[in-house]
Amino acid sequence: MKTVKEVMTAQPVPVTLLDNIYEAAKPLHEIYSGSSCINRLTSGSYPFTEVGFFVVGTNVNHYSTQGGNRMSGAEAGPCITRNDRTILLECGHPGFEEARTILSGFAELVKSPPAYHTYRITPLSLWNAAAGGQTAAEVIEGLRRLSRWGIPSGVEGEMELLMSRYGSLHLHADESDPQHVTLTADRASRLDELDDSQKLKELGLRRTGELHSHCPKMNRGLLKQELARLGYPVLDYAGYRDGQMLKMAWRETLRGTGEESSAEFRLRDYQREAVRKFQGTGGHGGSGVVVLPCGAGKTVVGLAVLEQLQCETLILTSSTTSVEQWRGELLLRTTLSADEVGEYTGEHREVRPVTVTTYQMLTHRRSKGGAFVHMNLFHERNWGLIIYDEVHLLPAPVFRATADIQATRRLGLTATLVREDGREGDVFSLIGPRCYDLPWKVLERQGWIAAVDCIEVIVPMNQKLRQQYMYAGAKEQFRLAAVNQAKAQAAAQIAAAHPAASILVIGQYLDQLEQLALELAAPLITGKTPQKERNALYAAFNDGKLPVLIVSKVANFAVNLPDASVAIEVSGAFGSRQEEAQRLGRILRPKPGDNRAYFYTLVTGDSREQDFALRRRMFLTEQGYEYGVRMLNPAEGAVL
Repeated sequence: MKTVKEVMTAQPVPVTLLDNIYEAAKPLHEIYSGSSCINRLTSGSYPFTEVGFFVVGTNVNHYSTQGGNRMSGAEAGPCITRNDRTILLECGHPGFEEARTILSGFAELVKSPPAYHTYRITPLSLWNAAAGGQTAAEVIEGLRRLSRWGIPSGVEGEMELLMSRYGSLHLHADESDPQHVTLTADRASRLDELDDSQKLKELGLRRTGELHSHCPKMNRGLLKQELARLGYPVLDYAGYRDGQMLKMAWRETLRGTGEESSAEFRLRDYQREAVRKFQGTGGHGGSGVVVLPCGAGKTVVGLAVLEQLQCETLILTSSTTSVEQWRGELLLRTTLSADEVGEYTGEHREVRPVTVTTYQMLTHRRSKGGAFVHMNLFHERNWGLIIYDEVHLLPAPVFRATADIQATRRLGLTATLVREDGREGDVFSLIGPRCYDLPWKVLERQGWIAAVDCIEVIVPMNQKLRQQYMYAGAKEQFRLAAVNQAKAQAAAQIAAAHPAASILVIGQYLDQLEQLALELAAPLITGKTPQKERNALYAAFNDGKLPVLIVSKVANFAVNLPDASVAIEVSGAFGSRQEEAQRLGRILRPKPGDNRAYFYTLVTGDSREQDFALRRRMFLTEQGYEYGVRMLNPAEGAVL
């Protein structure tokens, strides 16, 4: 029989077997002392390869199946590192918080059941760690210190190899041939390996020396994209054009307020550091992604980069509401005039020294197979900077256009680099690596964002709904659970429990939201709501004239509602981690008093919605947010 160490570092097996092991192990609970002796085995997170032992969990001893050797969980590391580059982190271990912070620097959270969280080390997670200044030795030493049984030798070697590739290839301008860029390697074997790639040959990459190849300049972005796919991230030192000069400065007083700008608007230390990291050292900056939580002032970081570069700028964002907010901030805080800041939307087609538009506008076409009629905006002026707000939303056609403009500085802004389509690698290669990232809980402790209590409210199904649910297909089951009418009762109870709060009710399904608007006597904003009406409702909510506002997914991103202190999520887009993070972000701006907000997510019990809810919260779990659980008691009409 294998030891616990051998089994725990093996590959996962089906969850049905794990459930059987769990049931069989229950009687052992009374045999061994300690709390939480047997942990629930969920989601395939536990790598059992044979029955013959059990795992004891929180604050108890770990036993080998050979000889009964015991080792205190508190004395051992909180992590188990496996051969497939996944890591199990024991949630009940005293070192859990520290380990979670360390792991988030070079690994991705993929599962978060109560007992053990599962992280995965990927090439992209290691490259972002390297871009942030971590070395392979530092990452491996940190993981070794956390790992209960050390790091499998194969995994350590893979980590060293992957991190060694970051910085091994450089792109430079070809001074003798301005139509080409030069790819330089730290050793010939790198280029030897790439010489066999047919795709690279199609892009025009040709060997010109032992350590050099060259490629047509027009394929600079596509080359970086393909090299990253092959496992070779490129440091791009080929330079950027300056763009058309644009003189601007911070205003001494906020426009139209008479207040001193310094009192309301001084760059915070972390914003200043984000700008510094984007600019880089030795002329090697100019492309990258700044990751900060909603409400932490990402827009201000964008303005600060613009002010430093003093060049004409194109700003891409997620909605017309966001376009108006960017324009408002530019006019409020800088010396730019109204004639210098343009909106390029369905209502306005203004191409000015600073132009703000939407991703939807750029990807609009008159017919399904037609051309993108506004994509030429990338070339309308001599832009020196392009800002991609909410860069995690970047659509595929804009990726393709971005590949063609690698000589323009590119700044990505986002609260989360999570993409549900798996194209994080394209953001890395075409926009740039993560150049600055600050954990949400750090900003919370410093008072820059609100502390948030996250509560999952389990809502029951009545007999009629349960009957429908049983005979429905998987997709329809999710929808039935999402629009459970009992959620209206729960939302009303929560709203009544926060009588002085500004409450956002957020959902996915319009028929559900329309019914809630009637029952809560609150206005509703959807994609069909005219922009002027939206702005009026947002303003009334911000002024405290509307205690409750109901919104569809149009308010997921880049909507400035600083006074919202309670969010009630009644339904969402399946297991979208990105959406969950953005919705919580609506209530993160600092609050008067105890600086606290509340995020409720309503989930139908005994349904597929619970499984998706677990996935939705993974990014927030990685950031240190924990969800409490309450039940709706339909008989008493109360959330307990």
